Amino acid sequence: MNNRRRRIYEGTAKDLFEGPEPGTLVQYFKDEVESRPAGPSAQTVSGKGVLTNRISEYLMNRLMEMGIPTHLIKRLNMREQLIREVEIIPLQLVVRNVAAGTLASRLKIPEGTILPRSIIEYYYKSDELGHPLVTEEHITCFGWAEPPDLDEMVGLALRINDYLSGLFLGVGLRLVDFRCEFGRLVENDMLRVVLADEISPENMRLWDIKTNERFDRDRLKESGASLAEAYQEVARRLGIAPEIGPADLSVVTPSS
Repeated sequence: MNNRRRRIYEGTAKDLFEGPEPGTLVQYFKDEVESRPAGPSAQTVSGKGVLTNRISEYLMNRLMEMGIPTHLIKRLNMREQLIREVEIIPLQLVVRNVAAGTLASRLKIPEGTILPRSIIEYYYKSDELGHPLVTEEHITCFGWAEPPDLDEMVGLALRINDYLSGLFLGVGLRLVDFRCEFGRLVENDMLRVVLADEISPENMRLWDIKTNERFDRDRLKESGASLAEAYQEVARRLGIAPEIGPADLSVVTPSS
């Protein structure tokens, strides 16, 4: 996109700019990776934004084919997507299939334990508060989401989990857990809950089925180069590895 557009939101991993038409936005994928757990520090991984843009586009398109509504319209280039403007619901839903991360440490469960069934946890979307774990009582009491919206989000999250678990299993990866966010979209004078943000190794844990090798942000414990290689391997297994050259790996000027 050649026109310089107004930035309306700046995040660690993504920026949002006004779109070419009313009701649209341009989502720009950056190379910064937020620390885990969420915090003010971030690390730059060259080419990460190119890979997460491509993987998220692919996964969201596959989910839409399965009837999951999303905010995605299309990928514009190596680092940008055209998306529908939605009212973000201030919650993060984390679907867990295997004990890892905070669940394992919080409940003293050995990491890698297969859970008897998938668990959904709710986190309040607040950088200032560190995205605290909350309950349905908090959500409905403070009006972050109405019960029908919450039911819709849970149903969509479980459907996403079922589809992605099978998709990744087919390429030798286990979907350990993932985080998803939703927004409200006005369609035909009605509000509809749709998947927003992104779906990529940025917000999920992926382990190799045979070796348990990590292909997600936990690789940052090793090095940024290792993380870029992990994301590249995920894209390769999905059959969508982008042709990345030196110019693509560098941070290009967004449509701001």
